[in-house]
Amino acid sequence: MRCGIKIGMRVLEAQEAFFLARRPRKDSPHTTAAYRRDLHGINRLLAEDAGVEPEALVVDRLTAGALRSAFGRFADTHAKSSVLRAWSTWNQFLTFCVSEALLPGNPMAAVARPKTPPLSPKPLRGEDTPERLLSAVAAGARRARDPWPERDLLVVALGLVVGLRSAEMRALRVGSIVGRPGERRVHVRGKGSRERSVPIETAMERVVDDYLASCRRRFPLLRLSDDAALLLDRRGRPIGRGGLEYLMRCCYRWAGLHDRVPAGANLHALRHTFATRLAEDGASASEIMALLGHASLATTQNYIQVTAREQRAAVASNRTYRAFPDRSPAG
Repeated sequence: MRCGIKIGMRVLEAQEAFFLARRPRKDSPHTTAAYRRDLHGINRLLAEDAGVEPEALVVDRLTAGALRSAFGRFADTHAKSSVLRAWSTWNQFLTFCVSEALLPGNPMAAVARPKTPPLSPKPLRGEDTPERLLSAVAAGARRARDPWPERDLLVVALGLVVGLRSAEMRALRVGSIVGRPGERRVHVRGKGSRERSVPIETAMERVVDDYLASCRRRFPLLRLSDDAALLLDRRGRPIGRGGLEYLMRCCYRWAGLHDRVPAGANLHALRHTFATRLAEDGASASEIMALLGHASLATTQNYIQVTAREQRAAVASNRTYRAFPDRSPAG
């Protein structure tokens, strides 16, 4: 130990201690896996630069120079968003190392990071797209070996009128739909284990009831208890992340709306559409924050900063429009 600093601890050992310390935060498995990938990728580069195996790398080697070199090489083969996420992960890990007296200070302040790209909503394009999507899915437009329009419609509706993320949909239980008929709500466990309750209208209640009835017809031996997964695949098992994403891509394609989905949005475009329409119809930022399950109001404001209606109003205020004639010349 030097001046109260513990020396010689292996980096991998320190990282396991970091994850142990995070357990009370109840990170989702997806978040934990992403953190591990970020740490592993830089570990490998640091070890290569030091001429050792990752298992032999010690915390003392985590200097500003070593990290700058590793992140520079990492940036050569990764997108800006990946570099930014890895920088954030390592900043948290090294802050932990400082708090545990493994390092005298956090060297990440000396490592350049990409600027945070501004968040912008990615709703479905086209004013009538949500309605067309719902109608097509309800009518069984998705052609599949074993079509299940009731399930497909519930997935689309959970995005468009409840605003759920993919992980939140997969975490739903049968008992997540609570309340009396006409006053039901969807109880959601979101990021960081934050819970919220989203009211649903009678039309959505019917979608849920029709889906559960279809489950009983398809799987007569399956017991739909309150703690059973709500969304199932065609074998009666809880639907996976890949299955849910594939389902949505097929719904867009068979509805003829795949060209109205922003790049990289897919299922999340439904949630963005939910938020954007709420903003356009006059919901406050705090109301939207509660319904989306955001941890901070700033995140919500980024989602709804400029809605389509506000954009149109801003364009309409352009003084140049006043110079246009009342009607076009004859002919």
